[in-house]
This record gives sequence, C-alpha cells and structure tokens, in this order.
Amino acid sequence: MIRGLHGLFYSSRAEELRTFLRDKLKLPHIDVGGGWLIFDLPEADLGVHPVDAAEGSASSGTHDVSFYCDDIHGTVADLASRGVGFKHPPEDHGYGWVTHFEMPGGVEVQLYEPKYAKRTKPASAKAAPAKADPAKAARAKADPAKAAPAKAKAPAHKAAKPKQPAPKAKAAAKAKPRAKQRGR
Repeated sequence: MIRGLHGLFYSSRAEELRTFLRDKLKLPHIDVGGGWLIFDLPEADLGVHPVDAAEGSASSGTHDVSFYCDDIHGTVADLASRGVGFKHPPEDHGYGWVTHFEMPGGVEVQLYEPKYAKRTKPASAKAAPAKADPAKAARAKADPAKAAPAKAKAPAHKAAKPKQPAPKAKAAAKAKPRAKQRGR
C-alpha cells in the first residue's frame, strides 16, 4: 500500500539547494551520507490538473511541486526573515492564497495556504508521543492505582459541587464490569 510521496528537485546547484531546504525552509531531514539529505515532510497531498493550452498550463506529462502552510502571511514573513525572496505578495487563486519563490539552481516553487479543508491536522498541532518512563512502568506493575496520573483540579470558579448521575445511570454504571468503567 502506498503511504507517502517522494519527490525530487533537479538542480545545477544541488548542494546549495539542499542547504537552502535545510537552513532557510528548516525542513526536517536525514543525512544518508555522501552529501545527500532526504527531507522528511510531515504530510503531503496530490492533485491532478488538466492540460489547458488556452490557459497556458503545463504540458501533459509534466509535474509541479508546491509547499503549503496554515498561515501564508506569517510563513512568508518568517521565510523572508531568513533570506527567502518571493516573486509577488500572496494572491487569491480560488483554491488558496498563493505566492512563489525561487530556490538555488532556478527551481521555482509555489507556496500556498489552502482554502479547502485538510484531512490531517498540522504537525505542530499533533501531540508528541509520550516517552516511556521505566520507573512509572515498574510502579504500574506493582500498584496500578499509584501509576494513574493525578487529575487536574478545576479552576476555583468552576469548582462547583460535582453533579451526581441520575439514579438510573448510577445503577447501570454499577452493573457494568470494572474494565468497561475504566474505558478498557
């Protein structure tokens, strides 16, 4: 099953382009040796554009690479502060806000903020997986009650008397096995 997209930029200034992607765009990367950096992007999407000679679109059999972001104006300002030069201010193209910049070796790319809904959340919004704590795991085996995280206290203005479940709900909760009550 396909689980991602790998793209290539061909450049007469490959090393300089790799440095640009690493240092100016701050793309996460893996150094696989020999000067090769593979940039590990958090997500991708793929579209198919019809050829329209009257509109001046690209020829059939060609492809294009764009970067997208959640805040075009903030991203442009951030990248400009790192020395990235933009061809024009962001423009409304219907599907999103669009601008272009050139990378070393004459590689021009589009940067856009989509107006359509993305299926996934931005990588920055996803919670990082918790690191394993060997001491906590040992405590959990010894006494599961002590390993449970402490519940946060409600702010003073929300510390009203807790609501009691309706009598029917109490009876139903008592009838369920303990594992289900804990969400297992």
